Amino acid sequence: MAEKIEITICLGSSCFSRGNGKALKAINTYLEENKLKDKVFFHGELCTGNCAKGPILKIDDELYEEIDPEGVIEILNGVFGLV
Repeated sequence: MAEKIEITICLGSSCFSRGNGKALKAINTYLEENKLKDKVFFHGELCTGNCAKGPILKIDDELYEEIDPEGVIEILNGVFGLV
């Protein structure tokens, strides 16, 4: 069985208030609509320690800074090869 892609979203108060709440919903919807939930380990963490560069998203070992819901979709499209 192939290893799952790990997606970690920062849910610390700074990142959450700056947009990760909306990004969380966008990611869940994206994974559901593209039938990717079984290929991903998607979870949150309380703080990545990068508050000044937030909102933060990490996919496997790649860190994405200052994300927004629209940007998250572009990132995911790149990761999963979808257009």
